Amino acid sequence: MANTAMRLLVIGPSWVGDMVMAQSLFMTLKARYPHASIGVVAPAWSQPILERMPEVDEVLPLAVGHGEFGLASRRDLANRLKGRFDRAIVLPRSWKAALVPFMARIPERIGFLGEHRYGLLKERRKLDKQVLDQTVKRFVSLGLPLEEAAGGDFAIPKPRLTIDRDNLVNLRLAHALSSRPAIGMMPGAEYGPAKQWPLSYFHQLAKQLIANGYEVRVLGGAKDHDAAETIVQGLPQAHNLCGKTALADAVDLLADCRQVVTNDSGLMHVAAAVGARIHALYGSSSPAYTPPLTDNAVIHYLGLSCSPCFERTCPLGHTNCLNELHVESVYQAILADRQRENLIANA
Repeated sequence: MANTAMRLLVIGPSWVGDMVMAQSLFMTLKARYPHASIGVVAPAWSQPILERMPEVDEVLPLAVGHGEFGLASRRDLANRLKGRFDRAIVLPRSWKAALVPFMARIPERIGFLGEHRYGLLKERRKLDKQVLDQTVKRFVSLGLPLEEAAGGDFAIPKPRLTIDRDNLVNLRLAHALSSRPAIGMMPGAEYGPAKQWPLSYFHQLAKQLIANGYEVRVLGGAKDHDAAETIVQGLPQAHNLCGKTALADAVDLLADCRQVVTNDSGLMHVAAAVGARIHALYGSSSPAYTPPLTDNAVIHYLGLSCSPCFERTCPLGHTNCLNELHVESVYQAILADRQRENLIANA
């Protein structure tokens, strides 16, 4: 099939961070098939993120909640897609994720083996977790020929979301943000408390940074609002923006931050994709498996003998992987970055 005729459909993941990492696949596909069109089936919440990816030509929202089966919704979408795509790449490994391209009768359907979906996929690839040892590698590999993907030695383009500068100006006015250099803080982690640095540590760090002339912006969803209140309590120049901004707004606000302090979370990947300097805090998860996809990051990870456990809550009951990751070490790393910035600016 000629490159000009390629019509590609990607069944996207269900998490913010994974959707950002999926851009590496979209970039790979566009590099290989410059004239191809790319459509993405994804949860409705992800549309603002996908619209910041120039490689994506069409977003096809799937009105099914996370964990829901939603057969009727999947069938309706599949009927609308019939005859429109030549190849489907299914990123999630669940059985239900492969249903839409199957019911849409897309000729080529590629994905990893999982949940007995033998009849749903045309090309079923075995996942070698030793070779494809990162989520982003697994995504990109599905856009490559099997023989090229098998060795795991291929380029991983770094996600890069577009910025809406006009929206940023409006956000700064709407939330009375100052002209101080901004530090973003993301205390949330959807997976669970074993990935969350203590709120008291975020608060102490924010207090020290504000004393050093910074503004602090705490970002996250509505469910992070109370946690953010703990961080900003009693601190001038600290703003709780959790639940007050849309996902697309977070893209622009993070792009405006000098540095970002974040748990291993979806917004960490957003911050990396807008070029912010990242201070990534790892507890139960591993920076080897889900690193921020940027060269502009500092990883704060103790690597204890019990780490990474990949559990939602600490199985040993102490969460020392985060409790022993002290504020002073993160604070000093931020100051070192500021000194480095000043040296570059004055060179």
